[in-house]
Amino acid sequence: MKVMILGANGFIGSALTSAIIRERPEWEVFGIDLSDNKLGDLPQSPRFHFVEGDITINREWVEYHVKKCDAIIPLVAIANPAQYVTNPLRVFELDFEANLEIVRHCVKYKKRLIFPSTSEIYGMSPDSVLDEESSPLVYGPIEKQRWIYAASKQLLDRVIYAYGVAEGLDYTLFRPFNFIGPNLDNIDEPKEGSSRVFTQFLSNIMYRRPIRLVDGGSQKRSFTFIDDAIDCLLQIIENRGGCASRRIFNIGNPHNCVSIEELASVMVDVAKEFPELAERANATEITTVTAGDYYGKYYQDIQIRVPAIKAAAEHLGWAPRTALREAVRKTIAYYVALERKHSAGGKVA
Repeated sequence: MKVMILGANGFIGSALTSAIIRERPEWEVFGIDLSDNKLGDLPQSPRFHFVEGDITINREWVEYHVKKCDAIIPLVAIANPAQYVTNPLRVFELDFEANLEIVRHCVKYKKRLIFPSTSEIYGMSPDSVLDEESSPLVYGPIEKQRWIYAASKQLLDRVIYAYGVAEGLDYTLFRPFNFIGPNLDNIDEPKEGSSRVFTQFLSNIMYRRPIRLVDGGSQKRSFTFIDDAIDCLLQIIENRGGCASRRIFNIGNPHNCVSIEELASVMVDVAKEFPELAERANATEITTVTAGDYYGKYYQDIQIRVPAIKAAAEHLGWAPRTALREAVRKTIAYYVALERKHSAGGKVA
């Protein structure tokens, strides 16, 4: 099988590429991204073909490889709440317009599309557990620009579904719920308000800055370890007997649903287990900040996000295995190892 991964150097893309190269010797990967810094630890393999490029510029390369490959996985998107607020048009242009072109290539060449939807698509749904088929998708008023990301993703989901009905497009939509793990982000470059919450908190611990909880940190999220998520994605790509075709899957760990305040406490507690971080973790102050001060006036928050994963269990035989504390420990351990390497004079990816 030939698998095309657009955004191969991202968090999900690099983990998926690594898993394919290591675990699926009969598969070949064709990847593109703006850089390759997260791919440095991959074993050398003639089955991995990478091009440094931009999908909005290298359009001929993209179309040629859609035509050439069997499964297309477009992972290029802006998935950052601060960017939804400060640069909504760029979010729409990349997340919707650029990806719509790829969707249409898949229709044209009759290729299987595995498309990343998002847990954000549920918005402020009143459901306590979010179901792929039945939960309403509820967004705030137009002035709350943070919803442009969810709205762009929702419209693409609807377009892809419609192409499935009208043109027979073979697709799977998957909705990630707060993936964490090694290679998540570069913690040396987080910016308050524009980094993923786990990255921001870990950076604050490592660089002796206070952790700031937006509106007290009562919002709840379901954190999912990347290895569990990749296991699910591999089964979706494999698609035995068409088990994933024209379906939507939440990929998340409902057992790991905690408030952001609880996440901060767990991270500080686990960080104390590492000799390099113990002193810094003990000194970490946890404070609060308003959403308006942190993100700006165009922001609106989601209070709870818990995935229903019955569909993945029923059709894929998948369930997450990694508990929150273990996921946090494995993620922190990766960055501690990077810091050790850097301190020893090695190159940090």
